[in-house]
Amino acid sequence: QVQLVESGGGLVQPGGSLRLSCAASRGFFSISTMAWYREVPGKQREFVAILDTLGPINYTESVKGRFTISGDSAISGGNTKPTVDLHMNSLKPEDTAVYYCQIDGWITESTPRAKYWGKGTLVTVSS
Repeated sequence: QVQLVESGGGLVQPGGSLRLSCAASRGFFSISTMAWYREVPGKQREFVAILDTLGPINYTESVKGRFTISGDSAISGGNTKPTVDLHMNSLKPEDTAVYYCQIDGWITESTPRAKYWGKGTLVTVSS
């Protein structure tokens, strides 16, 4: 099994910046995508940004130009623990949410592909 742990959340004023980080507890055999989602109480979890290890990066429209996803998914015999960051600039009150990281991949050669989630980190944008 693998645990993903997010960090970096907190209270920030509108217009401010935060960097969220997500680290895996073990290496992956192979990774397809690394992503960030967010959830506001009472609403569905929504996609924020995704990094495809084959190249494409996509963002939800509301964060384009303000958020940047970056990740280290280098695989080396399954010993490298992947990390994925979300750099958030020009934060707005509507960005307030619990942010979750997700890694989609195979933790070993023999385990099926699965989506792994962290437990989330709270970001509050308020003056």
